[in-house]
Amino acid sequence: MMTTVLFLVVWTVLLTPCLLVQEEPSPNITHLTFKNMDFAMDLYRKISSYHDNNIFFSPLCLSTVFTSLSLGARGSTRDQILKGLNLDLLEHQGTSSLIPELFQHLQRNITQDNALMFHQSTALFVGQDFEIEMAFSEQIKKFFGADINNVDFADPKVSMATINEYVRKQTGNKVKEMVSSIEPFTKLMLINTIFFKGTWELPFNPNNTENARFYVDKYNIVQVPMMFKDDKFYMTYDKELKVKVLHLPYVGGSAMLIVLPDTDTDYTEVDEEITAARFIHWTQNLKKTKLEIHLPKFKMEQSYTVQKILPELGITNIFQDTANLTGLSKSPGLKVSEVLHKAVIEVDEIGTTAAAATTVGITAFSLPHTFIINRPFFFFIYHESTNSLLFMGRVIDPSKC
Repeated sequence: MMTTVLFLVVWTVLLTPCLLVQEEPSPNITHLTFKNMDFAMDLYRKISSYHDNNIFFSPLCLSTVFTSLSLGARGSTRDQILKGLNLDLLEHQGTSSLIPELFQHLQRNITQDNALMFHQSTALFVGQDFEIEMAFSEQIKKFFGADINNVDFADPKVSMATINEYVRKQTGNKVKEMVSSIEPFTKLMLINTIFFKGTWELPFNPNNTENARFYVDKYNIVQVPMMFKDDKFYMTYDKELKVKVLHLPYVGGSAMLIVLPDTDTDYTEVDEEITAARFIHWTQNLKKTKLEIHLPKFKMEQSYTVQKILPELGITNIFQDTANLTGLSKSPGLKVSEVLHKAVIEVDEIGTTAAAATTVGITAFSLPHTFIINRPFFFFIYHESTNSLLFMGRVIDPSKC
């Protein structure tokens, strides 16, 4: 029997001018963002286990696209998706439509006041000879506002041009070619894009940007353009992890949280300790202080073939011949062949552009007057009122971004 291939593409762009909650009977957005954050941390650790390079991705983009795909999954295929995304416990307290509804409400909360330049889109590109189930079509439109388009996958040149044009448009022309090839048995492509552009509330003066040293490790030092700002910022210190945490707000209710290990702390020691609970504790213990900020400008473009990583989180069935996607289509032998995730970020003086409950030792003791980010660090871009983690990454060498 010929195997039908479903091709899944995830795209993300981020552009930046350079609580721990107890379980309640009815899950809400706070529960969703907390679970999404822990999924982000789990995924980050899997990615970081492959290399010691720069990392950047959108956990919200990935969790959104797989949640939308779960609408068409059945049996163990669906169970694995929800468990791998860390969302299965939410559904135990509600109906099968609860999780998609929470994603729908989250999207509305993030964009409700139009102050934040944030756009997320979902699209289905369906082969001309492929029929999707009406219920799936209606649900993905309802909960994720999906556009459904017919393309002729038998003509890969035309179909690739159509899909890449869609991605270019949705990502502010930051991604000019997302798809470079299409497998011959492709029947459907599911695409989710996020475009974010954040302007610093306290922008850096470009005239103060100078080349400075960045210590990749004890043996490697690179020169990078280092931005400078002298003002009042919120920060805290995690005594247990030995990291400084800096909050840099964007206009419109989002922020970048920078986590900088102490000079005698290896960033790999921090990897295993970052959780949603710790992230919330950091944000709840921020204190305003007068600081001199030294932050490197950087650009980063990262691509991941996620089907090689997700099985380590327990999502395996959907990539195998035993996948059950009968809620999406009655066509036999349907499975996901590939998951592409691409994320781009640019941080400069104006802002950022871009196409995760334990007791921790956080103190607000006498804080330093300077915050010099001249060694490997972590960063998180999140929507503050919902604590929704939009993007996360680490910078090991900004000269290679």
